[in-house]
Amino acid sequence: MQSEKDIFAVMGKARYFEMRRNYSGAVDTVNHIIVNVPGFLPAFVMKMKLQLALQDWEQAVETAQRLLQKDSHNFEALQILALYSLCREGSVTEAANRIGDLIVALDHFEPHNAELFYKMALAFSRACGRKQQVLQQTQTLVERAVSLDSNNSELATELGYQMVLQGKMKEALKCYKTAMKLDETSVSAFTGIIRCQLFEGQEEEAEQQLEFLSEVQQSIGKSGELSYLHAILAIKKQKGQDEIVNLLSDAVDTHFSSLHGLPLGVQYLEKLNPDFLLEVIKEYINFCPTQSPSSGHASSGLLRHCTSVLETMVKIVPGLLEAIFLMAKVKYFAGDIEAAQSSLQHCIEQNSSYPDAHLLMAQVYLSQRNYKLCSHSLELCLSYSFEVQEHPLYHLIKAQLQKKLGEVQEAIKILQMAMNFPEVKRVRSATKSSNKKITVSMFDRVSIYLELADAHSINGEQHEAAKVMQDAIIEFSGTSEELRITIANADLALMQGDTELALSMLRNIMPEQPYFIQAKQKMADIYLHHRKDKRLYLSCYRDLVDKVPDSHTYLLLGDAYMNIQEPEKAIEVYDQALKKTPKDGTLASKIGKALVKTHNYNKAVNYYESAVKNGQQNFLRYDLAELLLKLKHYEKAEKILQQALHSETGNDLPVLMENSRYFILLAKIYKKMENIEESISYLQQGREVQARVLKKVQLEQPSIAPAQKQFAAEICAEIANHFTTQRDYEQAIKFYKEALVYCETDNKVMLELARLYLAQDDINACQHQCALILKNDADNEAATMMMADIMFRKQDYEQAIYHVQQLLENKPDNYPILSRLIDLLRRAGKLEDVFRFLEVTEKHSSRANLDPGFNYCKGLYLWYTGQPNDALRHFNKARKDSDWGQNAVYNMIEICLNPDNDTIGGELFENIDGDIGNSTEKHESEQLAVRTAEKLLKELKPQTVQGHVQLRIMQNYCLLATKQKTNVEQALNAFTNIATAEKDHVPALLGMATAYMILKQTPRARNQLKRICKMNWNAIDAEEFEKSWLLLADVYIQNGKYDMAEELLRRCLRHNRSCCKAYEYMGYIMEKEQGYRDAALNYEMAWKFGNQTNPTIGYKLAFNYLKAKRYVDAIDICHRVLTTHPNYPKMRKDILDKARAALRA
Repeated sequence: MQSEKDIFAVMGKARYFEMRRNYSGAVDTVNHIIVNVPGFLPAFVMKMKLQLALQDWEQAVETAQRLLQKDSHNFEALQILALYSLCREGSVTEAANRIGDLIVALDHFEPHNAELFYKMALAFSRACGRKQQVLQQTQTLVERAVSLDSNNSELATELGYQMVLQGKMKEALKCYKTAMKLDETSVSAFTGIIRCQLFEGQEEEAEQQLEFLSEVQQSIGKSGELSYLHAILAIKKQKGQDEIVNLLSDAVDTHFSSLHGLPLGVQYLEKLNPDFLLEVIKEYINFCPTQSPSSGHASSGLLRHCTSVLETMVKIVPGLLEAIFLMAKVKYFAGDIEAAQSSLQHCIEQNSSYPDAHLLMAQVYLSQRNYKLCSHSLELCLSYSFEVQEHPLYHLIKAQLQKKLGEVQEAIKILQMAMNFPEVKRVRSATKSSNKKITVSMFDRVSIYLELADAHSINGEQHEAAKVMQDAIIEFSGTSEELRITIANADLALMQGDTELALSMLRNIMPEQPYFIQAKQKMADIYLHHRKDKRLYLSCYRDLVDKVPDSHTYLLLGDAYMNIQEPEKAIEVYDQALKKTPKDGTLASKIGKALVKTHNYNKAVNYYESAVKNGQQNFLRYDLAELLLKLKHYEKAEKILQQALHSETGNDLPVLMENSRYFILLAKIYKKMENIEESISYLQQGREVQARVLKKVQLEQPSIAPAQKQFAAEICAEIANHFTTQRDYEQAIKFYKEALVYCETDNKVMLELARLYLAQDDINACQHQCALILKNDADNEAATMMMADIMFRKQDYEQAIYHVQQLLENKPDNYPILSRLIDLLRRAGKLEDVFRFLEVTEKHSSRANLDPGFNYCKGLYLWYTGQPNDALRHFNKARKDSDWGQNAVYNMIEICLNPDNDTIGGELFENIDGDIGNSTEKHESEQLAVRTAEKLLKELKPQTVQGHVQLRIMQNYCLLATKQKTNVEQALNAFTNIATAEKDHVPALLGMATAYMILKQTPRARNQLKRICKMNWNAIDAEEFEKSWLLLADVYIQNGKYDMAEELLRRCLRHNRSCCKAYEYMGYIMEKEQGYRDAALNYEMAWKFGNQTNPTIGYKLAFNYLKAKRYVDAIDICHRVLTTHPNYPKMRKDILDKARAALRA
């Protein structure tokens, strides 16, 4: 840029782009000026306005701050920062302070510019929600303008509006009259006068003025404010609802038409005039149905219209709490309780002393049956505003709460008190009380009558109930709520068992009357649940469609068919409804789901595909992809989602929310296709998009923020789950922690995080997580069991068992907990206590012996106590069960392959005990067991990836059990493949080591076993860890490395005090070192925990007793062994005879 002319030429180019609405191009052009001429301030001002046009408030604020660094009194920058504080952050105090700074700057640099003072006040006053701090500042600005140009009618009119905003109607009227004197043709001043007259109760004068203005309007064009004033007059004159609603709708539509083509900016906020829209919506809400629609049904058109207006306001001015509160109210009326609760929570977070928000929150909690929080909200409401005691709605909610708590007498007292309020009786009081600004809707007034009648009825005071109902009929005769009383009367008749009377009352409600649909629904309900007549039930909905043929009634008829399990007919009806409203997403989705319910999957796919092709139902792509995923058409599902992602681009909140869902569904598809890398990649992309959603949703739609946070938490949890599967625990922990940032009290995530800490042996972190879970949910089984595991790790066995016992005392037949207790008692070396718990369970339930869960638990106990044949019999009883079957079959296979719980691959005892018994007979028995195990394997049908890996592991253990070289080598290859694919997979590494031992490749086996020894113990692989330590100890003992073997054996006993094999190995080491007394002590433990059934251990124990000169004990053990195994070799000759001889000597 060579000269000043070049700068203005480029500014002209930027202005051209702005006029063409190419705001991004305009920003790029302005950036070019800023880079080349950083001191040219108009470029910064223009950039700030363009960024606002792009709805990028953060960038606009950043530019404003840069501008203030260069020019600390720049009016536009101060204005934008004040608007940001007010509109986006809702910080009234900060906004008022910034406006104060602006006034100081104007006084200093533009003290005579009336137009500028006036212009600066407009946006603030209209977007501040009538906050006095801001209005005082804007009034100052307008007063300065008036003092500078007292003959300007427009300024006098604006001062009048400032007074209206502050509720100073008399002062406002004076200002408007002054404006009219200055300019007799001023429509805005004339309109202001009418507004004041209506507010002051001068309806006749206002009506005459409005008629005159309506005539003038034909020449000057329609005005939203004029339609609104007509609506207010109609309300005061008690005109029909349709007329009032049409006027209010016309006011909104006309008002929004003036905004067409305007980008977001100061002028847009002036024209939007959120204050005016709030006034219209408040009147609108009075005519909205305040009974939630049935689940899945569309809300009324009035509610949808209110929602549409409020969503626009909340998106543009998220700092305006009253708009968010009204949105909560509309959502509550529409039956979207969660969204209402979320919006109210946001209001209360921003302003804890918001009584109306607490009152509505009490209603929300009441509808959720959360009576404790409902009571708390009422108390908060009262603490912030004692005036609420004079509000009938407060008493209504309080009475409803008391009734729900069973305090009917108290509810009657409260309702009778409410009936005495002047706002409840007299139809005229439905608008406003003359003395106080208490507004009570007719709906709430009727509710007080109906609640009182119901309370009397529950209390057995039927005469009193009838009297209240009669009063209600007289009070509300001829109003829109009269029929609601009729429906309530029908309910009373129904309670008294008079269905015919109830039906006759409901039949009198005609199609043209309000509540006709509710009456028909009530009739249908009576026919279905009281008369059990499906034909008449359907006839009610068919009649509805005939009398009121719109999409809503068709939807009700379709749902009725679904309720009585006739989905084919429901589809036909939904289809007819969709033709009436082709863009109705609820209907389109219902048709697809109904087709799926009929198992007509191909037709459902075709329907979704044609709907997507038409371009009207793009959102159905997700439903289609989800259905294709269920049908395992992964490639087609992937293609549809990829197309959706390419077609739906942009930075708008709805697009980002949809894209986030698409990414997560794609991740599920790739997971099913076993393409884990792609699955994680799409989860990460979904996470990034969801982060952008959360950034925007807080400002644009705070009501759905909790649901979006929950979704973000689910994404992080799924990523963490992937890393857990890959055994990358550090990454898994990182993402579970991120999930908890979004949803602090998600017990499921906290449990998974605790499990990971436990897997990493971080006991304290795990205990902390469990304590947090149990604080929120004292009866959480999983957390209690984990606390037991932690106590076990800390070797506090009493506490560990205590935690589990607490759960069993509440429910003795809780078999998952009982099975965990058996495992804990085994590891604590207290297997003898198990029998007591089994007996308690049998006493608690007479059918316990037939229960698969009980048989599984008893099978575990018998297996652990060295009774494999009895264990097999009990596991067999649980084998076909859907819950217990898979684990039972796995245990049966392990017993078949290793009935004596030997160290497979270990050579020490095999060599020592090899000469005992008939080797041919033993070999045949082993081969028969392998064949049995292979048959059992065929019964397993795993549903998860890990389940399939477990099945492969067990299949290859069967191959090892054959001891044939080709089979062992085949198993070794399989184990190696699993260990390569699954990081630190203990069962696969143990399988490799066992195969190497069978193939006599001891050094290779030792390497794998050492690798396992370096890992942290975890409960999932507990058995494999134990077997690995025992096998490595076996190798060390053979090599004479007794110290290293002892260390491993002590580790075994630290994690399982009932480990027979560890005690046997310890006994062997002591025996070799000629410490016969110590050897005998260890063999004693092995004999005890083997239930005194293993003759080999009995022989070794007797031998060491003999060597330790404990002859009587040696003889006693010999008798026990020979009783069950009379021909056991060497026992009689080598021990029994020698012990007897030694005693005689």
